[in-house]
Formats: sequence, structure tokens, C-alpha cells
Amino acid sequence: MELKLINEQGQQAATISASDALFGREFNEALVHQVVVAYQANARAGNRKQKDREEVKHSTKKPWRQKGTGRARAGMSSSPLWRGGGRIFPNSPEENFTQKVNRKMYRAGLAAILSQLAREDRLVVVEDFAVEAPKTKLVVNKLKGMGIESALVITETLDDNLLLAARNLPNVLVVAAHQADPVSLVRFPKVLLTKGAVTKIEEILA
Repeated sequence: MELKLINEQGQQAATISASDALFGREFNEALVHQVVVAYQANARAGNRKQKDREEVKHSTKKPWRQKGTGRARAGMSSSPLWRGGGRIFPNSPEENFTQKVNRKMYRAGLAAILSQLAREDRLVVVEDFAVEAPKTKLVVNKLKGMGIESALVITETLDDNLLLAARNLPNVLVVAAHQADPVSLVRFPKVLLTKGAVTKIEEILA
């Protein structure tokens, strides 16, 4: 598989050889959907809390007598049928949202996403991507010179200057090769890889 290597002006300078198993795989929509949903579900925290009828503040007094009023029977104002009553099946902080995905499936899903990005010309490779100082303007100008407005930038290792310079940009995310996740790969219109990151990802997903 040949990937397009671009220069700082966004023009194709050459091509590099990459693994067919990683960048030339057929797209499996069902697998990619499962991997993306599982990744998002595993990131959820159980921080929702609702009260059941035992926990709401209420009186235990019977609202009205059982018979003779013409109204429905009522025993307590904490009934889930009443406004302000407790929930029947309340959400609790202990709720577990995790979904298990086998390692082989996860790697295959990432490979399918990367392959589709390469086919759609949304994946480009650069020799190196770094800035001299932690200044946002340097990253903006560098990407603008390549003709890119929004991108996921994947480098072999995280550079502090680049990380600090890009963290204030809502349309740019910089991650190391081992931090690449399916949600970010799908979300950004462009994925920018350094040559070192391509090699690193091939080692990780081999």
C-alpha cells in the first residue's frame, strides 16, 4: 500500500510504502460501528443519580381515605405515579456502561478506519510535524500552508511544544501513535501522520 507523503506546502512530494493489512483492508461497517460505540460507552462515568420512592421527601400519611371520594386509591405521595414521587427504576452511580471488545476486533476496527481514510484521501503523511516554540500561531500557519483547517495530528511521540501550541485549537487534536482512538479517527476530516507514527502504528497493530 502506497501512502501520499506531502511537504509543508501541501503538495505531494513522494509516496511511502505501508502495510496492506493496516492501510489496505476492506471496510467493515458493522465492526467499525461496534468498536466506536464500545469506545464511547467505556468512556462513560456512572454519575447519574435518581431517587426511588424510599428516598424522596414525603409524608407517609395516606392522602385521602380509601373509599367514598370518587378518586383513585392512593396510599402515599411518594408513588411513582405522582408528580414529585420516586422513580420506579432509578439511575444509580453504580451503573456499568462498559462493553467488551476483543483485542483482535479492536485492532481490525482501527485498521478498517485507517484503510477507509486512505481510500477517501483523508489521510496524509508528513516527514515531521513540530514547532520551535509553544505558540498556537505556529501550528495554525503550518496547517494553513498545507491547506488543512481541521485535523487529527498523530506523531511518534508527543512533543511538548506541539502539544501546548495545539491544545487551544478546537479543530486540531495532537496525540501520540499509541493514543490514536477510533472516535477521533472518524471525527476529524483529515488525519495527519508523521512517518515515524506510521511505523509505530504498524508495530502496535501488527
